[in-house]
Amino acid sequence: LSSYAYQIWKNAIEADPSIKNAIEKLPSVVYSTKQYKPETNRPEGALVYVRTVSDHDTLAWINPEGNSVTESQFEILKVAACAPNTLGLPRHEMHHEIIQKGAEHIAKEEKNIGGSLGRPTGARFKTYERLKYYLTTIENTLFATEALKRTIDDIYCYPLRQTAIDTLNRQLKSGITDDQLAEVAVQLREDDKLCIVHDETHPHEPKIICSMGLWNK
Repeated sequence: LSSYAYQIWKNAIEADPSIKNAIEKLPSVVYSTKQYKPETNRPEGALVYVRTVSDHDTLAWINPEGNSVTESQFEILKVAACAPNTLGLPRHEMHHEIIQKGAEHIAKEEKNIGGSLGRPTGARFKTYERLKYYLTTIENTLFATEALKRTIDDIYCYPLRQTAIDTLNRQLKSGITDDQLAEVAVQLREDDKLCIVHDETHPHEPKIICSMGLWNK
């Protein structure tokens, strides 16, 4: 989600720099409605953007019955795309009800697929699982340092910083070995670049950032 969303953001800012200030001034839970022509297996409903309790940004597309339409973050972003002159429609009477269903769906999915570690495809989940396994293979050796154990504990307890996500994703894609991954993660922690450890930055409830209704009016 992050790389594709960032590219959309970058392209929009380059086309119209005023968009950046306008978006940054928007309050949380802001919503709009877009003219949308439903297709097979792609019905009307609403899109919701949620920051989860483990500080992951996630999108959901929910139909009027409260069911998820697709889990594809790429497809949701595509249907949400609007031209600068796109006119907004009045809010549908079911909008807030559908958004609540979407937030509940995201919270349930996060719990089912990884709990506080987020999605199995994410850098936090992958790094934790690999380092936890690596620790079992080096237990009772000099390589099983307290620094490594504290690093694994921090990854489990706290969300990663964006710089750490980018670094770890890059290393994971490069085919890094477990011992090398451990070295990178420990160094990030020592440089205070691994996790956001302050309680006030780690919400206890999902936070709805924004939403968009999709209706054929």
